[in-house]
Amino acid sequence: MERTGQSGKGFKKETVNKLLQLHFKDDKTRVSGDALLLMAEMIKVFVREAAVRGVRQAQTEDLTRVDVEHVEKVLPQLLLDF
Repeated sequence: MERTGQSGKGFKKETVNKLLQLHFKDDKTRVSGDALLLMAEMIKVFVREAAVRGVRQAQTEDLTRVDVEHVEKVLPQLLLDF
């Protein structure tokens, strides 16, 4: 799953499926394999973007360590952008 020179694994299909199943009202709802791959990729992109924005927020505060508070500060705009 390596693209554009970036390495790293994404989320497991089983994990994504379980997350989706937690939010379905009907227990019989099923998700196709392609949809799971797409959702896994979207979650991976979202998490990476949150991490990058958290780092930038910490840098603007002249800090070298990213804390949860930095991600919390950028989360509202991230959700609007996504």
